[in-house]
Amino acid sequence: MSTSDHHLHGGDEYEDIKEQDRFLPIANVARIMKRALPENAKIAKEAKETVQECVSEFISFITSEASDRCQQEKRKTINGEDILWAMQSLGFENYGEVLKTYLNKYRESVKVEKDGPAKEEEDAHEVEHMNMASDASSIQAYMSPHGTNAFYGQ
Repeated sequence: MSTSDHHLHGGDEYEDIKEQDRFLPIANVARIMKRALPENAKIAKEAKETVQECVSEFISFITSEASDRCQQEKRKTINGEDILWAMQSLGFENYGEVLKTYLNKYRESVKVEKDGPAKEEEDAHEVEHMNMASDASSIQAYMSPHGTNAFYGQ
């Protein structure tokens, strides 16, 4: 069966996955694009969609390489070092140092949040937010470590 026949007969690996699950949200991609342009610049819808597809494919490409490494090492969790390794092995070494610096700063900020000197103040702040929540879903979203995602802007 040729590649085109394979795609025609449902062989496309993305066919069963909804677009919203394959791609980063277009609004977030557009926001990142706008930050790199002058304030009065316009971005065509087609350009946003193209970058959305490219960025999503790039993330899948890097993640797949990192996942292969984890499987070879019999690990189930991809970590930051795996991503850095994948970037290096796929020829994106120019970004390695910048990403390593970002990863270290991110880890420092998480550590400060977890056990910083203002822990009591954070606890009081958390209780205040919980009291302000009017329904169980708001509390659940607040308590969840995945309730907000800086990368996806959720």
